[in-house]
Amino acid sequence: MTKPFNSSGSPYGEEVREWRTQRGMSQRELGAGMQYGQSYVAMVEKGDRIGSPDFAAHCDKVFGTPGTFMRLWERASRQGRHAEWFFPYLELEAKATHILDFSSYLIMGILQTEQYAHALFHGAFPRETPSMTTERVQGRMRRREVLERNAPPLLWVILDESCLRRVIGGPAVMREQLTYLLEVADSPHVTLQVLPFTTGVPPAGESFTLLRFDDQPPALYTEARGMGRVVDSTATVDLGNEDYERLRADALSPAQSLIEMHKAMEELAR
Repeated sequence: MTKPFNSSGSPYGEEVREWRTQRGMSQRELGAGMQYGQSYVAMVEKGDRIGSPDFAAHCDKVFGTPGTFMRLWERASRQGRHAEWFFPYLELEAKATHILDFSSYLIMGILQTEQYAHALFHGAFPRETPSMTTERVQGRMRRREVLERNAPPLLWVILDESCLRRVIGGPAVMREQLTYLLEVADSPHVTLQVLPFTTGVPPAGESFTLLRFDDQPPALYTEARGMGRVVDSTATVDLGNEDYERLRADALSPAQSLIEMHKAMEELAR
């Protein structure tokens, strides 16, 4: 079954708008009690801003929903400014026992440094305010918690060589990113491989992630501009597994891959 998701809006903002409309209130009227302007309420409803915990508490008071909007705010805050279609993947990522990823040209989110992520978001959303970009980065950094728990999943990442050679944010940011990859690779729960340019045409042309669980069927996640999808079709997941095994066979060994990362760092220092 394929599950596509629309990238517009946010569950939290939609609930604010729905309850406000049911109460027959304008955006200005809702914000008035706490001196929030109409534009502030509009940004929360559109998902352009998560808003403050005080605003969430104010909504609970006005709408007579003790704790409801505070819980929605806490969830939105944990997930940062991720698009709505990404929420299902985040929930699965947090439960997976195995995360197998192929990164075709950018390092996967869970392994990004703060500055690398900031450069990506600034490039993807150049018209956003610095605070909005910061929210996105914070949400991405919180994904690392999956790897820091007592029983982390096995993370196996195949990085196309372009992930090492594409200079995101400048040489200093890339050196920091590669240093972080080398540090993470020391973990017994993480394996990194580099797919070199010399292998020619890769078995897969786009990034994808395979997720495995103890108590449910495996799933495959892919992403295109403006939309992502989680697929649990057995046939599709099987094809993803086949592609991954071919990628793994073509990639450098984990030890050789670390050497390649060191080489990329040395080139950036020249």
